[in-house]
Amino acid sequence: MLRQTREGMTSVGDWFTKPSSPSLYDRQLVWIALALMVIGLVIVTSASVPIATRLTGIPFYFALRHAFFLGCSLLIIGVMVQVPLSRWQQLSVPMLLVSMFLLVVVLGIGRSVNGAARWIPLGIFNLQPAEVAKLSLFIFLSGYLVRQYTQVRASFLGFAKPLAVLLVLAFLLLQQPDLGSFVVMFVTTVGMLFIAGAQLWQFLAMIAVAIFGIVILIVFEPYRMRRVTSFLDPWDDPFGSGYQLTQSLMAFGRGDWLGQGLGNSIQKLEYLPEAHTDFVFAVLAEELGLIGVVAVLMLIFALVFKALLIGRKSLQSEQLFGGFLAFGIGIWFAFQTLVNVGAAAGIVPTKGLTLPLISYGGSSLFIMATAVAILIRIDHEQRLHAKYHPVEQEPEETSVEKD
Repeated sequence: MLRQTREGMTSVGDWFTKPSSPSLYDRQLVWIALALMVIGLVIVTSASVPIATRLTGIPFYFALRHAFFLGCSLLIIGVMVQVPLSRWQQLSVPMLLVSMFLLVVVLGIGRSVNGAARWIPLGIFNLQPAEVAKLSLFIFLSGYLVRQYTQVRASFLGFAKPLAVLLVLAFLLLQQPDLGSFVVMFVTTVGMLFIAGAQLWQFLAMIAVAIFGIVILIVFEPYRMRRVTSFLDPWDDPFGSGYQLTQSLMAFGRGDWLGQGLGNSIQKLEYLPEAHTDFVFAVLAEELGLIGVVAVLMLIFALVFKALLIGRKSLQSEQLFGGFLAFGIGIWFAFQTLVNVGAAAGIVPTKGLTLPLISYGGSSLFIMATAVAILIRIDHEQRLHAKYHPVEQEPEETSVEKD
């Protein structure tokens, strides 16, 4: 008995004093993702009570649904992390074709919300094909960059082929309409091609054409033009086109340094539309203040930094598919966060994009969870490769004096 007690005390002492054995997955990445999911559940619960009470009579209706989505997301991560990267690469083209099919289907039977038909009703939740298309495009593009790596770096044809795929997706997305998702896809595609080493003049030409096209889409679509003008001066029409942004800015102003306290938001009392979805960050800012805003942004920045670091290590170990995909996921998360937070803070025009792992919504949470699982898998395979294929150190040169 005394011997067992001593052994137990020794084990506890070792746990505190000795470093843990090397892990074959990034534990920090797991904790960061879990922290963002928990924060999302708390903020969505707080932000959704007023609208849930009015629509359903059940104050925690959206909170319970989000908790269910969160549980399903954890199951998805547990399953998807077991899928080898080679399998994702094999399925890249079929996944892209399925995404295109879903984007066509949603135009016919999609559920319309605020004038945009972006969701396919599936009973338990509404599937948003645009979210599936994002991940499918980045997986397809990673596989393409592996297959055509030399051509992408050497010729315009290799650069133009993925842009043709992007144009097809853009056409289908703009029929919904969903300009925000297209912009996210475009920026991430540009970033991945840049990482692959495409020529600079091609980027400049593509960016110029894209800016021209987006300007045309804004100018010739009245509702997009109203969004841009209200973004430039929301106080010019605070009860009309600028209403949502002015209410969001009020939430940021009330947040101050430490916030009003969890649950004490005024703007969520149906003053701020979409408080638990697109503008959940404004409620977070009002209740948790600048400190809460900085903490959440640092967590998202840490996740993006982890993704870029994993991508760099994978490329260095010549695991090109995982490396390109990790960079794509990192750019995707970073830019979508920028647009969501920027729209809530009045930095960019309002777009219907969710805050990764935080905003309410089954489709977004499921796809983002899948992306995190793929990141964990990329890192796992890179660590296995480093373990069983260590980099051989070249012997140092020594000078030998001759008599």
